Amino acid sequence: MQSQLELRHLRTLLALAECGSVSQAAKRVFLTQSALSHQLKSLEEAYGLPLFERKTQPLRFTPAGERLLTLARQVAANVAQAERDLARLREGEAGELRIAVECHTCFDWLMPAMDAFRQHWPAVELDIVSGFHADPVGLLLTRRADLAITSEAEPQEGVVYQPLFAYEMVVIMARDHAAAGKAVWQAEDFADETLIHYPVPDSMLDLVRKVLRPAGVQPARRTSELTVAIIQLVASRRGVAAMPFWAVKPYLDRGYIASARIGDAGLQSELYAALRQDDARLAYMTDFLHTVREQSFATLPGLSVLA
Repeated sequence: MQSQLELRHLRTLLALAECGSVSQAAKRVFLTQSALSHQLKSLEEAYGLPLFERKTQPLRFTPAGERLLTLARQVAANVAQAERDLARLREGEAGELRIAVECHTCFDWLMPAMDAFRQHWPAVELDIVSGFHADPVGLLLTRRADLAITSEAEPQEGVVYQPLFAYEMVVIMARDHAAAGKAVWQAEDFADETLIHYPVPDSMLDLVRKVLRPAGVQPARRTSELTVAIIQLVASRRGVAAMPFWAVKPYLDRGYIASARIGDAGLQSELYAALRQDDARLAYMTDFLHTVREQSFATLPGLSVLA
């Protein structure tokens, strides 16, 4: 009997597992939500079994869906390995990939992705340019870095940008803060607070750039280099901070701090990879970007697709 399964079906199942919703999965595989739903319905009709439970958040797979998801992971890994082997035959195995970052929380997802990449391309020299850089893209143009992680895709000649992912920033506060039970903070709620943040320019602080400055709000400031130090300052009622949800979720789960959404629609931040145009088609560069997205969506909560 001819199988009903195609690679596109398996990619859809993987996207559903990683994104947790049909709408986000559709964006991940570049389909409309209705087209993805139709694809799933066709599979369910072919096998006579439901693949996931409706109206659950995040989405939960049935035993039949879990079985196909296991197959999808196995097939995806084998296909990716075969394509890497072909790329090595075409371009060779060696190269250099030096990464510059502008965000202090990047290492939470960058290090696992680098570890996975080293298994794919052991002959590629992989390194991080030391320190945090206010202009990591500039390092590309002077050839001191080969890839830069940046929060904005500002057009520059000879540089191309690849979207990585979007994520939500939340405000964090002490558990006994007067507004700890408030679900949403607006710009004016920060007016009488001390804002704790990394020692970077305001242009790199999305809360300031997108929320506070347009509203004319200027809270008191305090800076710290380390994420754990910011968490500790917030927990001890020294101020509030805006952090990625995925970075603070472990502390929220343990009850160390409280959080709230910033603005009714939430404060969304983005991350892009910038690279020299001449390097954009290198197989190991393409595979590194794929690995970053795959690892991040699989392990970090609350990510969304960045077009």
